Amino acid sequence: MLVTNKFCFRVLGWLFNGTALPTNYYIALFTSATVPTVDTNIVSDLTQIATGNGYTSGGISLNKNATDFPNLTEDDTNDRGQIELKDIVWTASGGSLPSSGGGARYAAITDDNATVGSREVYIVFDLASSFTISSGSSLTLADFLIRTTSV
Repeated sequence: MLVTNKFCFRVLGWLFNGTALPTNYYIALFTSATVPTVDTNIVSDLTQIATGNGYTSGGISLNKNATDFPNLTEDDTNDRGQIELKDIVWTASGGSLPSSGGGARYAAITDDNATVGSREVYIVFDLASSFTISSGSSLTLADFLIRTTSV
């Protein structure tokens, strides 16, 4: 898991400066064409997978609630807090997913800016290899945790 500098900046604003939180978040898929770094700021800094066949530009919406983020834990033994995302599923329909180009290598949590390319990138998960899903099959992101440590 990679946490961007933009996310660190926003967290401080949300907690201490009264900056408004996004209404919801999105999780989107990206190719390996551009490798995310801590300096990645917005979706257009990366290469999103091609739309179609079960994938919509900008990804899947995540609400700020206990359904989409079901497990919030304080772990005093390991000095961390963590929250789990619900399972996210994309099903290829009418052809492979992505519909063209490179497969999905990264999944990123973004804000909800109406302009997809301007959405801020907060957290990136490396899927370890690029995935192309054949029609009728699904890509499921399961047991994704966001952890913060106090050490």
